[in-house]
Amino acid sequence: MSSVVSSRRRLLGAAAASTLLLAGAGVRAQAWPARPIKLVVPFPPGSSPDLIARLIAEPLGASLGQNIVIDNKPGAGGNLGTGVVAKAEPDGYTLLFTIQGPLVTAPLLSKSLPYDPAKELAPVTLVATSPNVLVVDPKLGVDSLAEFVRVAKESKGRLNYGSVGNGSASHLAMESFKSRAGLDIAHIPYQGFPQVVNAILAGQVQAGFMVPGIAMGQVRAGKLKALGVTTLGRVASLPEMHTFAEQGYPGFEAISWQAVLAPARTPAPIITRLNQELVRIIRSDALRSAMLNQYFSAAGTAPEALASLMKSEREAWSKVIKAAGVKPE
Repeated sequence: MSSVVSSRRRLLGAAAASTLLLAGAGVRAQAWPARPIKLVVPFPPGSSPDLIARLIAEPLGASLGQNIVIDNKPGAGGNLGTGVVAKAEPDGYTLLFTIQGPLVTAPLLSKSLPYDPAKELAPVTLVATSPNVLVVDPKLGVDSLAEFVRVAKESKGRLNYGSVGNGSASHLAMESFKSRAGLDIAHIPYQGFPQVVNAILAGQVQAGFMVPGIAMGQVRAGKLKALGVTTLGRVASLPEMHTFAEQGYPGFEAISWQAVLAPARTPAPIITRLNQELVRIIRSDALRSAMLNQYFSAAGTAPEALASLMKSEREAWSKVIKAAGVKPE
């Protein structure tokens, strides 16, 4: 009997200790935020992630009652700043605003990634999505995706395309399309989209996938020719542009997206509060309109939906990387 009583006492003591821990966590979460919050953007000022992060920072700060400080930490294709957040204190005062690369393809293509996004980062919400646009040199003389495929096949490996780096969305989107269409086009990586644009204008490469915010100014100036968007359906910001599916490649999709995450083990009440505030802000008419001006579609999802997206994207792009023979660096 004494052993039973002793066991019960141990269980009650453990339960009481757990209650105290939970209560302590609740107190900490209720006190949050008590000081400014740092939102790390692992890309330079003026980049697409930086612009969208700044759209949400001010209204988020107003709703939380604290300043949101944008902290640009570019380097290694976004991996540097992402790693900083992954190793940060999980107290709700350091958050990450990033694109899919450091979360999805970096773990597949880096031999020495200093963080594990699946284990060291907690999803908060998907913020926005965007198509990629296939652009070509107007001197190529093509006006449709079908014509581009024909010219590329006739060139027998003499065409080049530019991307913003090995494993980037612009690289893997073309590799996916090359596989689908049976094309032989050489890959030339550059440091950023401005360099890819310059390379097309100089005739060094003939094509590339780009986000619309970079591409459309050049398209409207007649310096680049746009052949289609990589979403399954047409996008509100480019209603006149045909999808790849409409041009004979059903199911072809290669979207870009941006999201907010926190260090793993950030208290659940903080994640919940952040999610609620961000979803409300992202889905507001003002933010929807502002994002549309940047060629993005506002999202705003539950953390679980972002986690599911990250998992499904890793699986999908892992197949593309394997099929294309893209090697880890």
